[in-house]
Amino acid sequence: MVRCCLAYAVIVVYSAAAPYSFAQAEPRAVIELFTSQGCSSCPPADQLLGELADDPSLVSVSVPVDYWDYLGWKDTLADPRNTARQKAYAHARGDGQVYTPQVVVNGSLHALGSDKAAIELAIAASRKNGAMSLLPTLALTDGRLTVSVPDAADFHTGAEVWLFGLSRSATVAIGRGENKGRAITYHNVVRRWVKLGDWTGKANSWSLPVQTLKGANIDEAAVLVQSGTSEKPKTILGATLAAIH
Repeated sequence: MVRCCLAYAVIVVYSAAAPYSFAQAEPRAVIELFTSQGCSSCPPADQLLGELADDPSLVSVSVPVDYWDYLGWKDTLADPRNTARQKAYAHARGDGQVYTPQVVVNGSLHALGSDKAAIELAIAASRKNGAMSLLPTLALTDGRLTVSVPDAADFHTGAEVWLFGLSRSATVAIGRGENKGRAITYHNVVRRWVKLGDWTGKANSWSLPVQTLKGANIDEAAVLVQSGTSEKPKTILGATLAAIH
């Protein structure tokens, strides 16, 4: 069941338990998998996303959508904002491609979510256009997360900085619809969105209580820096991901 989707850009963050600041090697790609519990074509892509999530050079997240709920099973992890993001990607690219399972790579290119070779090709192609050239950092101190984005003198267009709360693993027993009777595990599932602010190319930082991301089995944090806006998303400029136990 292949359908059409959108894209957005992400920078993922890391965290720790005591006053702590960390830096990671710069990832080469952000992989966003638009998936649905009601889509019979999605389980192979969900499994592949789990494999990609183990690759430290990638920031891989599941973004469940709700537009297949009418087929008989309401996706328990879906969020209308995820659907809106996918559609915004399709509009920004100009191709109208919104489907599941769809992967958006670095906010700019898309591929079938179960096709690892196509995803690798998209990663290589997107990096020729300046994707993932930025390295943000995250610090956890006294119960607060601080996200910092460095200066980039050659950046002259607008970007947004987002913090995502993720559930590292969520297994769902599906009772109806195309995947009836299956128990499927989803990886790095987006469960909460927090816009930290806008970034114009000059160094900046944002701070918020770590409790902002608690709940909904959230145990990871991701920070996204993406050119454009949430309505017109463009290239992802950097990303990182870490546990926030």
